[in-house]
Amino acid sequence: MIIPTFLGITIITFFILQIVPGGPLEIELMKFRYGSNFGGEVSSRSGNITNNIPESALKEIKEFYGFDKPITTRYIIWLGNLLKFNFGNSYVYSEPVLKLIFSRFPVSIYFGMIGFILTYIVCVPLGVLKAVRNGSKFDFVSSVIVFIGYSTPGWAFGALLLILFGGGSFWNVFPLGGFRSDDFEAMSFFQKIFDQLYHTILPVTAYVISNFATLTILTKNSVIENLSQDYIRTAFAKGLSEKRVILNHALRNSLIPISTGLGHFLSLILAGSFLIEKVFNIQGMGLLGYNSIINRDYPVIMGILVISSLLMLLGNIFSDIIYAIADPRIKFK
Repeated sequence: MIIPTFLGITIITFFILQIVPGGPLEIELMKFRYGSNFGGEVSSRSGNITNNIPESALKEIKEFYGFDKPITTRYIIWLGNLLKFNFGNSYVYSEPVLKLIFSRFPVSIYFGMIGFILTYIVCVPLGVLKAVRNGSKFDFVSSVIVFIGYSTPGWAFGALLLILFGGGSFWNVFPLGGFRSDDFEAMSFFQKIFDQLYHTILPVTAYVISNFATLTILTKNSVIENLSQDYIRTAFAKGLSEKRVILNHALRNSLIPISTGLGHFLSLILAGSFLIEKVFNIQGMGLLGYNSIINRDYPVIMGILVISSLLMLLGNIFSDIIYAIADPRIKFK
């Protein structure tokens, strides 16, 4: 199903990008109009010229962006180039799309890995503790905090963190943004470590704030379900301690549905949020995608879409494999 799903994703997105107003062709025509002192107008919906801009110039612009061909032909050409690993060149940066994307990989991997690990380190123990103390005051208070975090957009929480703790605020603890300081290369080894952590805490907090609720509640419900099973009662009847029963028996089986999320490890490359990276001015995949959408940089948009879609589809398959390995009752035939 990867092939038809991938084709469906790219076809829909490609066609939408080609027909929405304000595309690169219209932008170039507007530049040509004002730069060449022509007095007519450019239609904001169709991109057609309505004044005396030379036909030769219009033809060259359309050929440059490929708008001289039917939309179906454009998609077939784009797909053919994609099969040759040719993602085209960026309209804005005038560089190969793959070069741009790969230059942002380290930043996205860095934040994605940290966010992924922190989510599991915090949420799994918290979910187990909530299951053991189900209905207690701790369970109620932690649930309120978790769902407040879940209902708060990460970019909005990030902006709030910058207001409270960013440079120039009352608590001037962390920088206003960026991935590293400007003089990072001149620092010593330990100074580089501190500087990297200094620029990491606020963005990572904003990254993972909305992910806590899902994994925490999933862990809690899974542990509660297993604690009610017969084999748990048998373990207690044998005289095993509560800690051993929970950790060695209930938690082990409860991790089966949770482990499937590990399949999305492949998607960590693009784990960054567009708006979060915009708020913190982090030069990762998210900010590249955001700027590409704003500037109608269609090759970059499609390049990011292709890589993110493939990683998502492969991650889903990997999740199924992990699920089958973790649970012997699951068999794929």
